[in-house]
Amino acid sequence: MTRSRHIWAGATAALLTAGVITGCSSGSDSTTQSCADTTNGTAITAGPTAAGTDLATNPEIASGYRSDMTPVRTGTYAVSAANPIATQAACRVLADGGTAADALVAAQMVLGLVEPQASGIGGGSFLMYYDAQKKTVDSYDGREVAPASATENYLRWVSDTDQSTPQPNTRASGRSIGVPGALRLLEMAHNEHGKQPWRDLFTPAIDLADRGFAISPRLAGQIKESATDLARDENAKAYFLQPDGAPKPAGTTLTNPAMAKTLGAIATDGPAAFYTGAVAQDIVDATATTSGGRTPGQISLADLAGYQAKKRTALCSPYRDHEICSMPNPSSGGITVASTLGILENFDLGALPPENVDKNGGKPNAQAVHLISEAERLAYADRDKYVADSDFVPLPGNSPDTLLNRDYLKQRAALIKPDHAMGTAQPGDFGPVPLGTGPQPPEHGTSHVSVVDKYGNAAALTTTVESAFGSFHVVDGFVLNNQLTDFNATPTAADGTPMANRLQPGKRPRSSMSPTLVFDRGADGSRGQLSYVTGSPGGSVIIQFVVKTLVGMLDWKLDPQQAVSGVAFGAANTPVTGVGGEHPAINATDKGDHDPLVQKLRSMGHQVSVDPQTSGLSALRREGDGWIGGADPRREGAVMGDVK
Repeated sequence: MTRSRHIWAGATAALLTAGVITGCSSGSDSTTQSCADTTNGTAITAGPTAAGTDLATNPEIASGYRSDMTPVRTGTYAVSAANPIATQAACRVLADGGTAADALVAAQMVLGLVEPQASGIGGGSFLMYYDAQKKTVDSYDGREVAPASATENYLRWVSDTDQSTPQPNTRASGRSIGVPGALRLLEMAHNEHGKQPWRDLFTPAIDLADRGFAISPRLAGQIKESATDLARDENAKAYFLQPDGAPKPAGTTLTNPAMAKTLGAIATDGPAAFYTGAVAQDIVDATATTSGGRTPGQISLADLAGYQAKKRTALCSPYRDHEICSMPNPSSGGITVASTLGILENFDLGALPPENVDKNGGKPNAQAVHLISEAERLAYADRDKYVADSDFVPLPGNSPDTLLNRDYLKQRAALIKPDHAMGTAQPGDFGPVPLGTGPQPPEHGTSHVSVVDKYGNAAALTTTVESAFGSFHVVDGFVLNNQLTDFNATPTAADGTPMANRLQPGKRPRSSMSPTLVFDRGADGSRGQLSYVTGSPGGSVIIQFVVKTLVGMLDWKLDPQQAVSGVAFGAANTPVTGVGGEHPAINATDKGDHDPLVQKLRSMGHQVSVDPQTSGLSALRREGDGWIGGADPRREGAVMGDVK
């Protein structure tokens, strides 16, 4: 048994005894003193999403709000993940000398167990990675792809001759399942940046799957909300529901021997054990099932065997005295965040800080919310029309530089009125394009991990199975995604022109995932040292969550916990501006009618929603020779490291 396996076994025993991670084992090893989880903020709660809540901005259930969380200061390494068990698994890898890439593998395998509603090996990921020795920034694309046999009507019709809708609905049918990419992404990143043996990084998850873990309040709440859909799949029903069909409650110990076997094979034989052989056949069979009257999907063994993660050119752009690096296409996240910030650079946001700043980040200034929301509307308008998988649909000018041109963004900023909301923005005009716009498909689920290691490397990984519990298909212990619903189901616009984000064979659906690295920038524009790592789950609202956090840290000088905890606000390209009513600074009674911020925004023409916003942000900031980090109070996440 390796040293890291000894360490994890001790921590797992403590976890099983207490039902939650309560800290480190009683051993004297220095690593066991480095990755302790301590209570931070008030207790988390979870329950079904409130009636009337907009599910497009709440892909998973609301989990309340942990008030008064405090930032965590660490020395040479830090990790923030959406669940403390996954955070600790990654932290122990770092403590044992692993790199950020090593830590990501451990974190993702555990996340697939403890929050299967959000991510796992049956889904996909995007990764931003900074190699401190080479001073390079790499983007890794592990997005799912459509089957080779899929047609552009794959999501809306059973076939071109049977134009009935997939059953029981598109998501719960086999049609929503894309070829998973998370494992191939992690393999590529580990091959290029890892130090520890691949197989050792699976030990925490295999031990948890074998020995069991307690269902958290958040997972219990999501099982309860999704029980009807989970019951359609025999494997999901057996795992998540009790024999009488009732959802398993918080505190129930879940064991997953099927997942332990799957992870053991991948640990030994690499991702080939997933993309070929028995597991691949099980994925094909699960996708093709017609049980319960479900319309089958068409993923083949060749689709799985042929899947490739891709290394993309990082999308980096200036913002004031920093350089923001995030994901390029097929994620629309990086370009839309950059576009929003490029518009906002024309305004003095530093003069509009939040009021009464406290541990929860204070209350945002109404003028700041207005400017940021308007900038987002303009950026989303361009995103909705022009951005898709650029392997199939080129960007204007065949480069993100066209949409991010500083003169162009200054023109876009001039469209913002200081005292009145525009409602819906129009995209920029780049001449005739063979594309259409139309209703945008809602995006859902997801998780995020931010990591820095003692070597100076850093990683921001956003990972997803799409909606909560993906397609509700469970195979060999893991959840299969419903990522193809991120395509526009209708392939053409009202005027008959093809949609940029229509489904095509082998194509990757557009995403909003925005894993982000921030660097200082020299006076000559050169890249300086890495200064921030951040990202969030949240579907299409990820862009807004990341923007508010970056503005909070860079313009308002909030610490990472304050920036993450702060009121969630922003807008897509609709008249609705969201102001997260879960935050203690917002009075959400009577739909916000009595809240001064909401009143002010409505007087400016904003249609304000105070529905809870379920971000899952994490943020790390360099502080002297160490790091300071924050985790989102709206989920179960934690920051750990060699705590100062």
